[in-house]
Amino acid sequence: MNHRFFLKFAGIALAASTLGACASHPESHSTPAGVSAAQVTDAAAWRAARRFAPLSFGKIAYVERGSGDAALFLHGAPLNGFQWRGAFDRLCNVRRCIAPDFMGLGYSEVPASQPVAASDQVDMLAAFLDSLGVSQVDIVASDSGGAVAQLFLVKYPQRVKSLLLTNCDTEPNSPPPMVMPVIEMSRAGTLAASTEEWLTNPDKARATFGAGVFEHPSQLTNEIIETYAAPMVSSPLRREKYHAFHLALTPNPLAGIEAKLKRTHVPVRIVWGASDAIFPVADAHYLDRTFPGSQGIRFVPGGKLFFQEENPDIIAEEALRLWKVN
Repeated sequence: MNHRFFLKFAGIALAASTLGACASHPESHSTPAGVSAAQVTDAAAWRAARRFAPLSFGKIAYVERGSGDAALFLHGAPLNGFQWRGAFDRLCNVRRCIAPDFMGLGYSEVPASQPVAASDQVDMLAAFLDSLGVSQVDIVASDSGGAVAQLFLVKYPQRVKSLLLTNCDTEPNSPPPMVMPVIEMSRAGTLAASTEEWLTNPDKARATFGAGVFEHPSQLTNEIIETYAAPMVSSPLRREKYHAFHLALTPNPLAGIEAKLKRTHVPVRIVWGASDAIFPVADAHYLDRTFPGSQGIRFVPGGKLFFQEENPDIIAEEALRLWKVN
């Protein structure tokens, strides 16, 4: 198994963590009302809640919970909307939480002719929101989902109320150097086979890739690994689209976006895992300088690329402040 591949792709983690993670942060404040898990969603519950939106792009898988103003959660690669289950458990009492699966990842089903580049994901999201009758959203995004969020903002500024960005692509670091081996595996047609090994040897997966993107990889479960890996290797077409998603990461999908981001005015909060080797803290500082509406950065000590799953309380706390929910 390619260790560099695992370093990028450990998108598997716990359902929830304690508020102690928030208290350990130097910016920690008293917890806003509403940061508590009404339930703990497991893979079976997420699967039971999954629906499909029939669009011209294909059948887009999604889960939604709650009511009121909409919050759109955009996942990383090779994850799916299940990444945000802990945040849903804490925020569905104040927002209509919606988590779609990107084309080429997760459980969304797209035809062979459908491209899956970041710009295509943006257009799909616009049509997806239209199908749900949603005109504006607060966006919470991670990893490659953060790149899509930035592109969505500049194309549809009137549809974005706020933006909460966690470790993700920036124009100067997209794709990051550590992802290039994964892109090369996609070009060689071997990425899906490497991912399939997660299903037959989850212990090895935890020991190799888990340590690269999670602070506590030992807490990953076989069920979570299967939830992320299984759909992408389930058919020849799904494998092809999985490869296509990564091939579309080059050339840089964010090339030229900085000037456009500097003309935006939505409130932006940046919450960053401080121990991420793929998207280092310099990327967080870049976003803080670039967005006129930035409300600053919160660094999560020990947090790696997919800290959002291990620390849903932090995501909920920061989202509530950004949304000004008391």
